[in-house]
Amino acid sequence: MKKENKEKEQVTVENTGIQEDIKESPVQEEQNDVKSDTAVDNDMQKELAELTEKCADLADKNLRLMAEFDNYRKRTQREKADIIKNAGEHIFKDMLPIIDDFERALSSIAPTKENASLREGVELIYNKFINFLSQNGVKPIETENAEFNVEFHEAITTIPAPDASLKGKIVDCTTKGYMLNEKVLRFAKVVVGE
Repeated sequence: MKKENKEKEQVTVENTGIQEDIKESPVQEEQNDVKSDTAVDNDMQKELAELTEKCADLADKNLRLMAEFDNYRKRTQREKADIIKNAGEHIFKDMLPIIDDFERALSSIAPTKENASLREGVELIYNKFINFLSQNGVKPIETENAEFNVEFHEAITTIPAPDASLKGKIVDCTTKGYMLNEKVLRFAKVVVGE
């Protein structure tokens, strides 16, 4: 009997142990772990979504900043090129009255034998000035029988056109106009036919 009682006790103890094992069974632990893992996964997914959004935002800001810097670089290069291109603008502008004086001198020196050497000397200097200006991008504005254009010409006055074909065209030029690299240095002062 003692043996049977011992066996029963062991069975009871074993049964009790089984019940205890059932209370803390691995299935319940896994379910608890799954619940906690799901919560952790949700938190991680939220954090991942936030980080992805921040990364996309930073990438967008970086791209915009790079584009802005590229535009700035191009603009400064263009401005620098314009400054270099038109650097001597005020010098050439100040030379234009000298060219006007040479043209007046040439028109006032009569082409006679006595004045031939004087006229030749003035023409040489005038031609050197004109060549120097043309080498540096200064060109005269065409006015002879040209249509009046407010972008290049300044109308001093209008007169009745001597011919019907000269209506709206330049009849006379009082002061020559010049351009520096497609930019007007001085407008041509003209008389327009009506």
